[in-house]
Amino acid sequence: MSIISLIIKREFIAKVRNKSFIVMTFLSPLLFVGIAVFVGFLSTMKADTKKIAIHDESGLFVNEFLSLNKSEAEYKYADFSAVEVNFLKDSITNESYEGLIVIPKVANDKDFESKIQFISSESPSISFVENVQDIIAKKLTKQNFEKANLDTLAIKNAEAKVNIGLVKASGEKTVKGLNEIKIAIGGAFGYLIMMFIIIYGNMVMRSVIEEKTNRIVEIIISSVKPFQLMMGKIIGTSLAGLLQFFIWAIIGLSMMLVASYYLGLETCPAPKIPSEAMQTAHLQMTGTAQMYVQELWQMPIATILISFVIYFIGGYFLFSSFYAAIGAAVDNETDSQQFLLPIIMPLVLGVYIGFFTVINDPHGTIATVFSMIPLTSPIVMLMRIPFGVPWWQLVLSISILFATFFLVVWFAAKIYRVGILMYGKKPSWKELYKWLQY
Repeated sequence: MSIISLIIKREFIAKVRNKSFIVMTFLSPLLFVGIAVFVGFLSTMKADTKKIAIHDESGLFVNEFLSLNKSEAEYKYADFSAVEVNFLKDSITNESYEGLIVIPKVANDKDFESKIQFISSESPSISFVENVQDIIAKKLTKQNFEKANLDTLAIKNAEAKVNIGLVKASGEKTVKGLNEIKIAIGGAFGYLIMMFIIIYGNMVMRSVIEEKTNRIVEIIISSVKPFQLMMGKIIGTSLAGLLQFFIWAIIGLSMMLVASYYLGLETCPAPKIPSEAMQTAHLQMTGTAQMYVQELWQMPIATILISFVIYFIGGYFLFSSFYAAIGAAVDNETDSQQFLLPIIMPLVLGVYIGFFTVINDPHGTIATVFSMIPLTSPIVMLMRIPFGVPWWQLVLSISILFATFFLVVWFAAKIYRVGILMYGKKPSWKELYKWLQY
């Protein structure tokens, strides 16, 4: 058995037998599901009702706001048009009310557009301000129609509501929001790669620093070349990461099959619905859910999973070479912080480009270019794959990624073999450049 194989085996077994590795492998999916359920539960919780006072001298708008109190809204309005504004301001200061809407009496209705004020101790939310503006604008518009002798009912009936049906070129119906679902799936895989790279890259760096600090490395390199030691650590840790991913993939696919079974319900009888209208709505919801499930299964799932493994290996090898070189160059993790930012920034950039560019134009110039750049391609390309990527772009991106890895690992090995035996001196960028020239 070769020396690198022995190092790989040692690193792999050390990681897999770690109790934290075993616990997080099976606990992480449950944590993700638990967090998702908790976030969903929080989104259903109602916020505390906020009281808003209204001082409407014109008397035109107060009833529009009071009518909103019948619904279970976040804001409740109270009419204080007969009370002095200065007294109401004191109520706001005493936190009796969240804010005060002051509507003056004007000679021309046009003046309402600029003379209405909202007084509060804290800045209101944008949605609240827009809602208030919308209520007042609708009332003024209706009043303008009446002054112009226009039939408001006829105008309302003349308003058209368009619901565009989405159909593929093949004739099959599709659903709305599919692009958002695709970017969410691609973004989840891209984010996983970023987290894997950071987590396992830091493992490699800490392992190198620990062996260097304990002077174990001085004994190891008496029979092992520094390059072999670095590659063994990188590959052994990556195999542990891949094992963890495959376990998560099996758990995730099992959950997806269970979800598709309960959403599809093709083999299960439909529940009895007493009302015909409710039955129609239930069938529509079930049909829509089935269409979403079908669209998800029509995505290139195999390509996504295979690409994830390839880009994980390539991206991890590339960035772990940097982490290993940094670990060899420093004596403790505190000294490594100055070198980590240039490594993490491309990963963060890839996530932002994916979410802000790929969703709008997955085959555009920016998305395509950054899916070829090796420092961002593991994240950006995975976000593009659910939208369909030509095979030649995948091959080219992967080839550039692994070619860059071999180039970087050659430079990283130079830093590694010099820095692994350096003690008591904080390295600088200038020092690292000198080591590359040895």
